[in-house]
Amino acid sequence: MNGKREDNLNRLNTTDIKSYNKDYLVYYYLYKSLKLAIEKYATGSLLDIGCGNKPYAHWLSPFITKHSGCDIVQSSENTVDIICEAQKIPLADNSFDTIFCTQTIEHVGDYQQMVNEAYRLLKPGGYFIVSGPMYWPLHEEPYDFFRFTKYGFERTLTNSGFECIEVSPNGGKWALLGQVIIQTLPDILTFPKAFKSIHNLFFKFLDGKFFNPGNTMNYVAIGRKN
Repeated sequence: MNGKREDNLNRLNTTDIKSYNKDYLVYYYLYKSLKLAIEKYATGSLLDIGCGNKPYAHWLSPFITKHSGCDIVQSSENTVDIICEAQKIPLADNSFDTIFCTQTIEHVGDYQQMVNEAYRLLKPGGYFIVSGPMYWPLHEEPYDFFRFTKYGFERTLTNSGFECIEVSPNGGKWALLGQVIIQTLPDILTFPKAFKSIHNLFFKFLDGKFFNPGNTMNYVAIGRKN
């Protein structure tokens, strides 16, 4: 990769998301699902693929003994331990108890090879926690390649040898609708924080009341190396 890609990387620095943020709905449901996955599956030595600034370190630390991160470039906070391509990580087989990869898979040209690497690097019995979008606008162009359905994640994991333990939707159709609306409106009108907060909380309420996972924003998938 050339150095220009770094200019297009949108690094997540915090998990503190306010209800008036235009991306509140997508992060609320993603964070909720990731926290559950971390509490259930994260353990021992962990590799964070596409780690960026390691924004999830504070959630991971109670459950793991070591947090190593790799990425294609060094992050603004110098938290990347290994600079490499996700498809070719220069580490030994069976090195980690957990591998964590969130909102990165859609940017990897050969994503199946990245998942193969996760399988190779995991110890037997280890877990791969991976998340990616089913819906999201183009971002980090031109390195935005893929979107994944539930069945796409299942096939990707099993093709690499994993047992697919679960694939969890991050919100349903009402959360998705609310997210699309609030992403579109700022192109036309500017609204105060109070309006955006009411909008987000209203669609979160609708999503809880009439949950339908057929349309979702992201999935969090879990694979186990047997």
